Order: sequence, then C-alpha cells, then structure tokens
Amino acid sequence: MDHLIEKYIDFLIIEKGLSHNSIESYSTDLAGYGDFLEKNRIDNMGKADTTVILAWLIHLAKKGLSSKSRARHLITIRGFYKYLIGEKLLSVNPVKDVDIPKIGQALPKIMSIEEVETLLNTGDLTKPKGIRNIAMMEIMYGAGLRVSELIFLKLQDVNLDAGLLRVMGKGSRERIVPIGAKAKSITREWVDTARPLVLKNIPSQYLFVARAGKPMTRQAFWKIIKQNAILAGISKNITPHTLRHSFATHLLEGGADLRSVQTMLGHSDISTTQIYTHISKEYLIKMHQKFHPRN
Repeated sequence: MDHLIEKYIDFLIIEKGLSHNSIESYSTDLAGYGDFLEKNRIDNMGKADTTVILAWLIHLAKKGLSSKSRARHLITIRGFYKYLIGEKLLSVNPVKDVDIPKIGQALPKIMSIEEVETLLNTGDLTKPKGIRNIAMMEIMYGAGLRVSELIFLKLQDVNLDAGLLRVMGKGSRERIVPIGAKAKSITREWVDTARPLVLKNIPSQYLFVARAGKPMTRQAFWKIIKQNAILAGISKNITPHTLRHSFATHLLEGGADLRSVQTMLGHSDISTTQIYTHISKEYLIKMHQKFHPRN
C-alpha cells in the first residue's frame, strides 16, 4: 500500500504540478488512511470495499474531525482510487457511491476597515523589523495573499514603481496583483533602508527575511499579527488569513466585481470566491436599514 501511495504522490508532483503544501496535505491524509487499513488488517487496496470507506469516515468523526475536514479526506481518497483505476492497478472503486459529508458554509471572519486601519497603524517604525512587520501586513491586506505566498515572495516578484506583485499560487499558478500606495510606500522603506540592516550583508532572494536571510515561517508571522492586534487593542481572534478575507470583503463592499476579486485571490473556481458575497449582502442590508427613509 505504501508503494501505491508513493506512486500516486509522484503522479501529483510530476503530472499535476501541485504545490508543496498540497502535496503535504495529500500525503498526510493518505498516510492516515493507510494506517487505518493496517490497523484493521487490510493489507491490500483491493480488499477495501465501500463498508471499509464508511467505517473510516466514522473513525475520522470519532476523532473529532469536522464535516469539512472529513470531506477533504474523502476527496483525497477519491483522487487516489481514481488514479489506481486509471492505471489499471485496481478494478473496483469503493469510494464511487460514498457521498461527501455535508458542509455548512461557514463565513470567514473579517475585520472592519477601521480595525484594519488601527492594526496597520500600530507598530514600531523606528526599528527595522518593525518596518518589515508592517510592510508584510500591508502587502497581505493590500494584495489579499495567502500566508505562504507572502513569506515566499522574492525581490524579483515586486515592481514597486508599477505597484504590482507577481505571485505564485496554488498549483504553481502565477498571477499579477496590484498593491496600493501605502503598501508601496512602507515596502519601499523596508527594501531601501531596513532590509539591508536586518540582512547585514547576507545575500537573500526573499523580499521579507528573518534570520540568516531565510524566509519567515508561518508561525512567526502569525505571532507578529497576534502581537500587533494586542497592541492595537483589537480583541478579535485575528490570523493572517483574516487579512486575506478582509481584503476580499472590503473590495466587494466597495463595488469590485466578483471576477476581478477571484483573479486577485487566485481562486481557480469562482464558487470559492462567492462565499464573500454573503458577507457583502449582510453589509448591504445593514446600509439599507440604516439609511433608507422607509426603515
């Protein structure tokens, strides 16, 4: 079974060109499935029928996985079995008739424009790393990046004169995203003045650097946002993704069309972007109730 999983992962890397993060996620899910089969003394993929798949889903539920997480695991296994069938390594697909667990569409948490302003205006700009931290948050909110896209940005990906970023997103899909005047200004200060002080003559290709010219980790950036939120007096549980969600929502509230927001977020399917329209509808209802003369 391990050999088949390895072959499938190689297929995803070589043929599908999935990102490192996606490959890690698939590998983890498949390893968990393999462990489940092993513990239940199923030593051959051909012996896993639909009953086994259902038992595995129940096992995931008992472990406390949400319906969204269980759906992701099932989608991973579906892809795996589809590959095995396509390669003629298996003749029967046990996942074919198993429905994906129903997922309630949870609205992403967002910040108000005022909260974002407060967060981005809080920080020690007298210190090089303080300039870096604000620049990172400005870029994340200004371009709606995923945290992995932000920390792996390279100097060559940034054109501050044009106000554009070249971003390598999921599935190695490249996109060009504009940034605003404030993000450009603080990033230019970081690149021209503060970054050389942090690097201390150590060469690095990355825009935002940590120790020894290496990119910052996700955890380190998460801590920076947490610390700045506390300093700003914001009580909400803010994560790096909160800035991305807020970027999308504020654009739609300001009148941007869904397709443009989809392109800037790097969503391959517009249905992924449509979740933000629910928030914007709530905003429109509030504005109507507040300002319409017949309310």
